[in-house]
Amino acid sequence: MTVTLITGANKGLGFETAKQLLALGHVVYVGARDAGRGEKAAAELGARFVQLDVTDDASVSGALAAIDAAEGRLDVLVHNAGVLPGGTPDGPSALRAFDTNAVGVVRVTEAALPLLRRSSNPTVVTVSSSAGSFWAVNNPDRPEYHLPTTLYSASKAAATMLTVQYAKSEPGIRFNAVEPGFTATDMTAGFEGGRTPEESARTIVRLATLGPDGPTGTLQDENGVLAW
Repeated sequence: MTVTLITGANKGLGFETAKQLLALGHVVYVGARDAGRGEKAAAELGARFVQLDVTDDASVSGALAAIDAAEGRLDVLVHNAGVLPGGTPDGPSALRAFDTNAVGVVRVTEAALPLLRRSSNPTVVTVSSSAGSFWAVNNPDRPEYHLPTTLYSASKAAATMLTVQYAKSEPGIRFNAVEPGFTATDMTAGFEGGRTPEESARTIVRLATLGPDGPTGTLQDENGVLAW
């Protein structure tokens, strides 16, 4: 039995990732900031709900304590919660972007580490973005070159770096970041197109189900390791 926590899992990519991991036999905890929406999503999926706001220390601690009490360990952690700020960058929007997309990764990881260390096959997947790749945003042949996503890109670059640093400091746990592909979700509603959450979640699920000899400290998309 694999115990999995997914942050921001009440809709979009997180919801679909939960659905696919449940189908593989995982015990999935749907982490969501809004209790009503989270409970509804968990009930629909047949998953378990835990209230989790990645920007709130007490909420994060409480969520991991609840999982600890119920399960005694955590095998897979998926950092999916994220925001894509719009408009002209300013201080408040920068703080919100980094607090959710990068600092939230630190909060949840640090709270989860004691539980992950009790797993026989611990895995952490951070839903990042190639929009935070220096290689991609400086390559005119890549779509990221044209994206006006200053704060999102910068905060996802930080999330990928955190992935690498945790992989180095915690060699017993696999940490990988994922570019799931441009996906049509509420967060990307301001952009045209995008593939389905079902398709994009497959890459997250692949990295969430790695064996003990799987890679660590990478940024990957559906084709493998990405330059960044």
